[in-house]
Amino acid sequence: MSFIMLINRWISILFVICYTYQILYLLVALLHRPVLPLVSRHHRYAVLIAARNEQAVIALLIESIRQQTYPCHLVEIYVIADNCSDQTAEVARKAGAQVIERFNKQFVGKGYALQMLFSEVLQRTQGHPYDGYFVFDADNLLDSNYIEAMNRVFAAGHPIITSYRNSKNYTSNWISAGYSLWFLRESRYLNQARMLLGISCCISGTGFLIDHQTVMEHNGWKHFLLTEDLEFTVDVILAGKRIAYCPDAILYDEQPVTWSQSWTQRLRWTKGYMQVFAAYGSSLLGCLFKRCRLACLDIILTIMPAFVLSAIVLSINLAAILIGLVSQHNISALLSQTVAGLLIVYLSLYAVGLITTLSEWRWILGSPLKKIWATVTFPIFMLTYIPIALTSLFKKVVWQPTPHTCAVTLSQIKAIKDKASGA
Repeated sequence: MSFIMLINRWISILFVICYTYQILYLLVALLHRPVLPLVSRHHRYAVLIAARNEQAVIALLIESIRQQTYPCHLVEIYVIADNCSDQTAEVARKAGAQVIERFNKQFVGKGYALQMLFSEVLQRTQGHPYDGYFVFDADNLLDSNYIEAMNRVFAAGHPIITSYRNSKNYTSNWISAGYSLWFLRESRYLNQARMLLGISCCISGTGFLIDHQTVMEHNGWKHFLLTEDLEFTVDVILAGKRIAYCPDAILYDEQPVTWSQSWTQRLRWTKGYMQVFAAYGSSLLGCLFKRCRLACLDIILTIMPAFVLSAIVLSINLAAILIGLVSQHNISALLSQTVAGLLIVYLSLYAVGLITTLSEWRWILGSPLKKIWATVTFPIFMLTYIPIALTSLFKKVVWQPTPHTCAVTLSQIKAIKDKASGA
C-alpha cells in the first residue's frame, strides 16, 4: 500500500509540472485581449460543410451564412452530403448551397468527406481559386459578423484561424453544459492566451479558416485519423506555421445530450488523441528539442498526459483497494488518499468552470441558475473522461456520426440573449 501511495504522490507532482503553465494562460487571457485590425480588404471565400444526415439543421447554417454582414457575392457555399440516407442534399440545394454527394462505406469519416470536398472545389475553381476556405459542421450557426471578423484577422496576415466556440443548447442538461463550458474555456483561456503569447492555437473540430496556399501544400485535405482536426493542427505546427484566434467570430454548435452519444463521441476523441500521439509524437519531441518550439510542448501536453494518467492512477488505486478488501488488509489510508485526491480534482475543475462561467457570462445561453448549476456538474462531466480514457486504451474505435436535431435560429439565440441581459 505504501508503494501505491508513493505512485500517487509522484503522479501528482507530474501533473503539477505538466499543467502549471496553464495558470499563466489564465492570467494572460483574463488581463488582455488580442488587438485586431479594424479595417481590412475583402477576400473571396468558399464555405465547406461536411454533413451526414443533417436535414434538420443544415438549412439554418446556410441561412446564417447568407445573413452575414460580409459581402455575399464573395462567399460561396459547398456541402458534401456524406453517406446520407435522408434529405440533407435536397435541403442544402434548396437553401442555396452547391452540393456534392458521396457514397463510400469503406472509407468513413469526416476526414475522407473533406478530402473529396476540397478536391471537387479545387477542380471547379482552377485558375480562379478562393483566397480562403471556411470549414464548418452542419449543426453550426454563425453570428452575423462572423466572416467579417475572421476576414480582418486573415487580412492581417494569418493564414489559418480558429474562432470562438459557443453552444446552441448550453443548458439542456449537465452533459451539454459540460461540453459547452469546456469549449468556452478552450476558446478564452487556451486559444486566446496562445494568440497573445505568440504560440500556435489549436483547431477544435469546427469553425476555422485556411488560406489557399496551405490547402495546396496539403493537396486539399490529408488527415484521416479519428480526430482529424487535431491531426491537422499538429501537421501545421510541425510545418512551422501558427494558427491564429479570432475572439470576435462567434460560432454556435450543438452538444450531445444523452450519455450514449457522449460516450461514443468522447471515446472517439480520446482514441484519436492517442492515434495522433502515436503518429506524430516523435516528430513533436524532435521539433521541441531541436527547435525549442513552445507550440510543440503545448500540443504534446494537450494530447496525452491528463486523461491517460488519470485513468491509470485511478485503476491502480481501485485495484489496490479491492485487493486490500479481499486480503483484509488495512486500506483506510489509501482509501482516504483516493477520496482526498478526487476531492482536490473536483475543486480544481470547479474553479476552472466557475472562472470561465463568470468571465463568459453574457455569452452563455441560459438562465442564471442553470449557468451556476453547470459549474457544479462540470467537474463530474470531466471526471467521466477517466473511464472513457481507460476504455480507449483497449477498445477498437471506429468513426460514428453524432445526430443533430437542435433546430435553433439566430433570431431565437438573440431573443435568449436579450432575455438573459434583461433587454
